[in-house]
Amino acid sequence: MSSILATGAFLKNVAGLSVDGRFTASALHGDLGTPEACVALEASVGALLERVDGRVDAVAHDLHPDFHSTRIALALAAELGVPAIAVQHHVAHVAAVMAEHRIDGPVIGLALDGFGLGDDGGAWGGEILWVDGAQHRRVGHLLPLGLPGGDRAAQEPWRMAAAALHALGRGAEIEARLAPAVGTTAARTVCSLLQRGLNCPQTTSAGRWFDAAAGLLGISVRQAHEAEAAIALEQLARGHADEDPADVATLHAGLVDLRPVAARLVELGERGEAARGAALFHRALADGLVAAAAAACRDAGIRRVVLGGGCFFNRVLSARIEAGLAAHDLEPLRPAALADCGDAGLARGQCRVAERRLAGMMETT
Repeated sequence: MSSILATGAFLKNVAGLSVDGRFTASALHGDLGTPEACVALEASVGALLERVDGRVDAVAHDLHPDFHSTRIALALAAELGVPAIAVQHHVAHVAAVMAEHRIDGPVIGLALDGFGLGDDGGAWGGEILWVDGAQHRRVGHLLPLGLPGGDRAAQEPWRMAAAALHALGRGAEIEARLAPAVGTTAARTVCSLLQRGLNCPQTTSAGRWFDAAAGLLGISVRQAHEAEAAIALEQLARGHADEDPADVATLHAGLVDLRPVAARLVELGERGEAARGAALFHRALADGLVAAAAAACRDAGIRRVVLGGGCFFNRVLSARIEAGLAAHDLEPLRPAALADCGDAGLARGQCRVAERRLAGMMETT
């Protein structure tokens, strides 16, 4: 009998326990940015351990070293004398769906969210992955954008709009276009950061591309809540007339380049056609990802494509991706419960990967 405890990640934290593949989730603790959530996680970990008399074979956790969930996992593993197994964030998203559908793999996974620490130490979030048991390989991703000001860019979509303009080679337009909304000093400072490459870590995040689109269309300047800009973009996109997005996303060696659609969004924002732009962005993003997933499936001889990550709460994006995959004779798989698209489902995926990795360790000893 194998028992794996997983501590989840940072947002919407849920811990979990897997005993011979049977998974039990804790209550939802919320984001681990509050003392109350951290204490609740610690209590849940204790309660899950009681189910197996305090004996587990490994403790799984997110790759990010600074999450409270990671610190708990490392301390507990050391106390119990068992391995602490780090699981990359987006691999856990894919593995959670594989566990639910009882798939041993291999699969191609589309993992789309706001942030997860990548294998290379970068900020990932728009990933095409090959996953098979404990093994995984990144086979594609969205074109990276700079994060001017670091984490602050996640709260201020105008910064991501500036990053998109810079990526288009139109950085000289940042001040003129954005200063009326945010002030000359702020726009000029962000332009300088992007030009000099200072405090502008790169991200492949689909969430940040949504922010960039919202900023370019004038839909959102600052957001008070997670995914606020993306939700507004989705609402505008619903029911808008369809059109061919073939010229607004390109694919090269697994890289989905959204700069062509960004250029179109600048034009549509100038004309006040935000709804049209929102719909166009959804179609371009979905079709670019479908093309990348289909190419990865052909290369690997795979038909199953797993969909995971918080961006799949977006029904407009999800529906087009699923329809596009089906048109390629591929089988899209996603969580049965919508809530499990996001980080609340990560512990299940962490357990799944840790079980496979632990089995591999035992085979080599």
